[in-house]
Amino acid sequence: MPPKKKPQRKRLRRHTIHQRKRGESATSRESLLGHRLNDVIEQIDIIVPEVTARVAALEHLLIEKRLCTREDLVRAREFVSILES
Repeated sequence: MPPKKKPQRKRLRRHTIHQRKRGESATSRESLLGHRLNDVIEQIDIIVPEVTARVAALEHLLIEKRLCTREDLVRAREFVSILES
């Protein structure tokens, strides 16, 4: 009887670790920050009109329920603008 052949072991491939070139990491960080900044700007552009619409709806309800007058709202806006400056 011929001797049994041993099954050949498959060699494990080792993934080569790519070393970053100098200066490449700084560029990639800036790129990542740029993407994050663009995401934040996009979210703000979506949220601000929604918040503005909700504030307008609340002001409308305050006037409709006669909880305050239009002049009260104008004075409140002026007060906020003074605080912002």
